[in-house]
Amino acid sequence: MTSVPFVNEESTPPPPPPPPPAAAAAVTVRGLTKRYGSLNAVDGLDLDVPRGGVFGLVGPNGAGKTTTMLATVTLLRPDAGTIDVLGHDPVTQPRAVRGVVGYVPDTFGLYDGLSCEEYLDFFAHAYEVPRERRAEQVAALLELVELAHKKDTDVAGLSRGMQQRLSLARGLVHDPKVLVADEPASGLDPRARVELREIVKELANQGVTIVISSHILAELDELCDRVAIVEAGKVLAQGTAEEIRGAVQAAHTVTVRVLGGETALAAAAQVAAGTGVLVGVVDGHLRCEVAGGEEAAADLLAALVAAGVRVTDFREDRGGLERLFLSVTQGVVR
Repeated sequence: MTSVPFVNEESTPPPPPPPPPAAAAAVTVRGLTKRYGSLNAVDGLDLDVPRGGVFGLVGPNGAGKTTTMLATVTLLRPDAGTIDVLGHDPVTQPRAVRGVVGYVPDTFGLYDGLSCEEYLDFFAHAYEVPRERRAEQVAALLELVELAHKKDTDVAGLSRGMQQRLSLARGLVHDPKVLVADEPASGLDPRARVELREIVKELANQGVTIVISSHILAELDELCDRVAIVEAGKVLAQGTAEEIRGAVQAAHTVTVRVLGGETALAAAAQVAAGTGVLVGVVDGHLRCEVAGGEEAAADLLAALVAAGVRVTDFREDRGGLERLFLSVTQGVVR
């Protein structure tokens, strides 16, 4: 008989625990394709939405944003490709996906004859929120979207901005982990857009992953942690705005102001030109086109300081999301 050596469990340390698994993405899309006759509305689209924060889909009309969102929330069956939403497949596990995803479409879908409170209670019931929780959930959502004072008002009597906030509350009645919002700020006045933006920020702070599309690029620039630029059914670039800029922009602008008048300005221009940047003098300051990222800008600043230039302002201008969008897209119309 083979003997088994005795192991002293007290003196032999246990093996180290395995490292924790990496956090999975909230939404992963691979090769998504949807055709309408001869038109590929979505054409082999890939997308990676990390958990947490606000992810923006940026693109012109007809780019495929709404089609991608509809497929993600189980309302459209793709012709090819795969989608994973928190480990669930919208095609084969639609009920599981609807349990973790809230959807705010670009149309309101409000029902006349219901008060705001009744409207949210109806959808909470549809999502099988337990009866004993529904009243508290509805009250909390009305408070979140600042409509508690309108709880008894017929939905038809709300302004457009209020209707959109109520639509947002509807998408949250079942405490989803992911909220997909298609053009939620469309048609809203400036104040309503600001109010909506603050609500989205609050939801992100509470841990909800937000996927949002919009034509108002300035809004997304302030709101989104990451974006995907979509055109003609494909994702052209995705990541943080800084990551995309670094990949597509060969240069950015640095504005430099100095003390000492025109003489000091001319000397600073010579120093800057000696570092290899393109330099111009505009309205009493230097405008430098710097190739590269932060290191190139830091080298320029270091050269100016080393030469004794008294720099009072050194500002990088990489442009907003609108400029980035224009640099990535080609204006394809389908």
